[in-house]
Amino acid sequence: MTKAEQKINCPIFLKREWTIKQLTRDINEVKSISDKADRAMHLKNEVEMLLSCEKYDQKSEDCKNCQTISKLRKQTAELLLKVKELGGK
Repeated sequence: MTKAEQKINCPIFLKREWTIKQLTRDINEVKSISDKADRAMHLKNEVEMLLSCEKYDQKSEDCKNCQTISKLRKQTAELLLKVKELGGK
């Protein structure tokens, strides 16, 4: 059985999602930690915009899902930045 892909129906999320996915692909493709960290900083900035969304509605499932996904992406970005800080190459 295939799991159906869930969509977040929010124009703010959808506008940022393309950029976030591109940054994620770039992070996965580059080899050096320094390059990954540079892209991770951009990723962190993008998701922080979603996390501070003025239109956040705690009753909206789309908003809750956006926040959950954004928090995970921010943690990933911060992990890459921490690896660089610890001397990763």
